[in-house]
Amino acid sequence: TVCLNPSGSLSFRCMSVMQSGTQMVKLKAGSKGLVRLFYLDEHRSCIRWRPSRKSEKAKITIDSLYKVTEGLQSDIFHRHADGSFDPGCCFTVYHGNHMESLDLVTSNPEEARTWVTGLSYLMAGISDEDSLAKRQRTHDQYPCKTKKHEADKNGDGLLNIDEIYQLLHKMNVNLPRRKVKQMFQEADSDDQQGTLTFEEFSVFYKMMSLRRDLYLLLMSYSDKKDHLMVDELAHFLCNEQKMVNVTTEYCLDVIDKFEMSEENKQKGILGIEGFTSFMRSPMCDVFNPEHHDVNQDMDQPLCNYYIASSHNTYLTGDQLLSHSKTDMYAWVLQAGCRCVEVDCWDGPDGEPMVQHGYTLTSKITFKSVIETIDKYAFINNPYPVILSIENHCSIQQQKKIAKHLREILGDKLDLGDALHRDSKELPSPQCLQGKILIKGKRLPLYLAADVEEGEVSDDDSADEIEDDFKLKNSSVSSSWVESHIRKKLDSLLKESQIGDKEDGDSFSIRALPIWKRNFYPLAIAHFFNLSPLFSPPHRSLSLSLPLDPSLRPPSLPCRSPDLPCPASSSLTPPSLSVRSGNPGNVLSFSETRAQHLVNHRAERFLVFNQRQLSRIYPSAYRIDSSNFNPQLYWNVGCQLVALNYQTEGRMMQLNRAKFMVNGGSGYVLKPPPMCKGSFNPFSDDPLPACSKKQLVLKIISGQQLPKPPDSMLGDRGEIIDPFVEVEIIGLPVDCCKEQTRVVDDNGFNPVWEETLSFTLHMAELALVRFLVWDHDPIGRDFVGQRTIAFSSLMPGYRHVYLEGLTEASIFIHVSVHDIYGKVGSLKDCLYYSRAYGITNCTTSGKNVEYVQGFEVRELQLAFGCYWGGNSAISGRVPGISVVTFVR
Repeated sequence: TVCLNPSGSLSFRCMSVMQSGTQMVKLKAGSKGLVRLFYLDEHRSCIRWRPSRKSEKAKITIDSLYKVTEGLQSDIFHRHADGSFDPGCCFTVYHGNHMESLDLVTSNPEEARTWVTGLSYLMAGISDEDSLAKRQRTHDQYPCKTKKHEADKNGDGLLNIDEIYQLLHKMNVNLPRRKVKQMFQEADSDDQQGTLTFEEFSVFYKMMSLRRDLYLLLMSYSDKKDHLMVDELAHFLCNEQKMVNVTTEYCLDVIDKFEMSEENKQKGILGIEGFTSFMRSPMCDVFNPEHHDVNQDMDQPLCNYYIASSHNTYLTGDQLLSHSKTDMYAWVLQAGCRCVEVDCWDGPDGEPMVQHGYTLTSKITFKSVIETIDKYAFINNPYPVILSIENHCSIQQQKKIAKHLREILGDKLDLGDALHRDSKELPSPQCLQGKILIKGKRLPLYLAADVEEGEVSDDDSADEIEDDFKLKNSSVSSSWVESHIRKKLDSLLKESQIGDKEDGDSFSIRALPIWKRNFYPLAIAHFFNLSPLFSPPHRSLSLSLPLDPSLRPPSLPCRSPDLPCPASSSLTPPSLSVRSGNPGNVLSFSETRAQHLVNHRAERFLVFNQRQLSRIYPSAYRIDSSNFNPQLYWNVGCQLVALNYQTEGRMMQLNRAKFMVNGGSGYVLKPPPMCKGSFNPFSDDPLPACSKKQLVLKIISGQQLPKPPDSMLGDRGEIIDPFVEVEIIGLPVDCCKEQTRVVDDNGFNPVWEETLSFTLHMAELALVRFLVWDHDPIGRDFVGQRTIAFSSLMPGYRHVYLEGLTEASIFIHVSVHDIYGKVGSLKDCLYYSRAYGITNCTTSGKNVEYVQGFEVRELQLAFGCYWGGNSAISGRVPGISVVTFVR
């Protein structure tokens, strides 16, 4: 066992060796390897290497590390002949959103072990300390050291006033020079005037970082003192944070954990630094900490859950040229995905392969895929995994598929009596723990087990490509094809990346004219100018696997007998009948046909999904592996909404937020109205008998907002002018956006103090998306985002940390109220009050709003002042306004 204790001599020796540097061979696909010096930087924050043409960009951050494996386990090592390298000298570092691999070979096993141990220590240090907890270090030494090191240009260990000015510009701080000079002089307390030592810079940094918003909040609960007593802290937690059963012992524990001053700890009081540290900790994050674990009922039928699903799981990039890797299955399964796709094709030597057919993507063996799934399916998640098998193999290789499934997965396929053909409902995730279900077409049960022929139609993206136009072997060289396609694809990828940031509903293939999209294969041929590569008409039979009885129980057929074939060329909506369908049958739709069905048969589709599963996968148009908006299909209860996990962006952010609600288990309960009964999700009032929710968000301030990642000038650019946009994604009637005003020249601590209000008809479906933008005269630049399910929001004063940014956050107040009756006027009052500065709004006689059973007659935004009139009851809506109610 290796000791990973930070104080242990082994850990320090590993760090020392890594920082000194080690010569290693860096393996790449199709090359003999490059000798490079790899080393850990002085802050222990990233791995670097030299020489490199990338210069400063030649690095991998420790935060981005996913795992480190020893030996010859990666795809790159598998491609090299056996015996080429000593396994003891080899290790692989997996990193980034797409789980890229850095494959390294050392000169001896001891060096490899040192790096594996050292990296394991660094990764353990990150995973053991909650990523949010790291952000409360604002007032600790770490950021001070980092900032001071960045600013100390001449390396003398001291900072002069000019270096301070440059540092503030880099930090997005635009303070008056007089104010900066005043703080500099106050911090410069030693005999060496005109420069700051580290200790003096720490004082300066704390002065600059003082949170006025938090200080005023503390003062409002402390009777204008600069600290909170135990009873005052308890009052704050109960009244604002909506905590229950707050005890004296709990408050003392908060003080002991977050208070910086030992004297204050002895007195049992919480000062401003301790209060700031507490408010920036995970305890005051906007995400409900209970949702980090499974918290929903897992004993309901599978059809009552949304299930995290992946499309073409094996691909690392686009749909035409990218690599296929077994590592992708390991990554998505451990990220909570519970339905993965396996596309099977005939391979050499009788071994079926997994690849994207009719493309130039690479191939991996079916056996290696199943071995990876078997290894990683239940490492951190016990709930069932569904294999969505797209079968293009001959009978002989289909038999090989069955053999591998039986031998590798074994008892994981045995469901006992949990699922059989006579079942009236699907089993639950709870009773299927540790089991693997197989979804795929098969031959009719009446055929003999030794049958050699049988027709099965493809049910995935290959459906959309007619045989006339599929990419086949030809006389044109593959290198020319790849080069030509890559140029077009690069242009397309750039376009889709821009679209993802600017337009939430952008469709990546906007470059194709509408008339061409109706004839996909011909469109791609023209788009890439590759018509010589498409073969003349030819159709071969695709044969189905005659699964033996031992595999039939866990198999989920993807075609329901009472539903017309969704893969037909007709776009007329199918008849959705649920009278005689077997619950074990699964409907599979491309997004194009599913969207047409949603638009024309939404209510019937919703009812169908109450009894059976449906799977939606991306259109074959999405050759750049872009993703559609999954919310459209969640709105009608579709369970298996498959996305390209390898493509980071808005849609995957929505997907992550959706499944974080239940501990990232890959299973999230649908709202009760979606499991029983019927409603029109496109209606202006889909559930008139149910109460609505009023979400009121007060956007108070921002902290350490960086320059946009795509800023052309980088750190030398102008200080940002940030504003916050809040978007609701849910039922169509609930979808909307609102934004704050722009704060000029302040990314360090901008203050907005603005209230945004949203009405939600089905809050359980809604996602709340916080975006920070940099205002620009010709548009806006994306700074960062965080997306959270409405049901995971915590009430009170909360920090919203932007995803992927260590310290950047916005500070908000969250309150939620029940609303009964017709919706409209209260929101209008708030809107016009904010827009025109009106302090008193009276609703008209029409479209009257009801809040908790009372009619809203008057609304005044003057905080703390009541508008009496002849009302029976007056009361305050927390955080936004004063409302007068009359019966």
